[in-house]
Amino acid sequence: MSDPLLPNKTALTVNDGIPQPPSVNEEMVQRLKQHKRREPSVEEIIEGIKKGDRGLLSRGITLVESNLPRHQEMARTIVDQCIGYSGKSIRIGITGVPGVGKSSFIEAFGTYITSLGHKMAVLAIDPSSERSKGSILGDKTRMVELSANANAFIRPSPSAGALGGVARKTRETILLCEAAGFDVILVETVGVGQSETAVHSMVDYFLLLALAGAGDELQGIKRGIMEMADTIVITKADGTNIDKAQRAKSEIAAALHFMPCPPSGWRPDVLTCSAHNNIGIDKIWETVLKFKSFVTQSGYFAQNRNEQARYWMHQTIRDELNHRFYHDKELHHEISVMEKDVVNGKISSFEAARLLLDKYFWEKK
Repeated sequence: MSDPLLPNKTALTVNDGIPQPPSVNEEMVQRLKQHKRREPSVEEIIEGIKKGDRGLLSRGITLVESNLPRHQEMARTIVDQCIGYSGKSIRIGITGVPGVGKSSFIEAFGTYITSLGHKMAVLAIDPSSERSKGSILGDKTRMVELSANANAFIRPSPSAGALGGVARKTRETILLCEAAGFDVILVETVGVGQSETAVHSMVDYFLLLALAGAGDELQGIKRGIMEMADTIVITKADGTNIDKAQRAKSEIAAALHFMPCPPSGWRPDVLTCSAHNNIGIDKIWETVLKFKSFVTQSGYFAQNRNEQARYWMHQTIRDELNHRFYHDKELHHEISVMEKDVVNGKISSFEAARLLLDKYFWEKK
């Protein structure tokens, strides 16, 4: 029986310990929040890009890719201020059939080029869903060594269903990368198809990767793509595949003889390489330099750049008109009505389009 005069004691009694400091530094939290909320100004981004600041370059590219009106206005200023510092690179487009090893090739190619002292930007275009507009964005994980390279900058961008598998603002991104001091720009496309025309229209040199040992070496390579190529490279020329690669090289070289000479006057080479064993990579870069020297001396390099600038001016006009037309609030209902009338056979597609365009431009007067 317990003594009522003694205090109650229990084994669960907890003695007061030493006061513990708070687990979170509130002052630091507030400073981080303020830092996070503050976005760099347009002027800071421009100056950062000119100084080669990768963080501000990435921020500038994000603004270029954004669809928000405020961001688009900022992006226009950034591009306009940086364009005078661009144009001093060799722009290379790379395409190839699925499974050809584009990422492995780019990693080996990029590692070699940067070892020579060049700075290279890789604009790797990921497959995007037409429905979700999403993107895998997995190129940095597929180019581990190049991602850690101090002289390389990899920017995966969603293609968002755009023609050529090219992000809507890739051309502007090229200009920003050049302004940041990158003298070699690589643009990797989704695959082989009509879309490669868009990439071809923004690069100086177009590289087609082909795969040997898959039956007909020319299968899956459309004539139009081969005609655009400045060099065709047979990849994975190693191990038991060396003989197959050499046969593919001979077959493709023979096929090229029947194709017209390109406007540049440069006859495409056919080479082989092994990204895994770093064989033939140096030869490809030598070919790129020979091409640039050839077209620079002939005047085609500057002529082609000028033609591309003209093309992209008109392409931008078409894109902007399309965007403004379909986002016009006053036309939204009219378009729906016309669609129903076309489906029900009350009016032809052509007449409906003419009436809608007339209404749109009349409203803008």
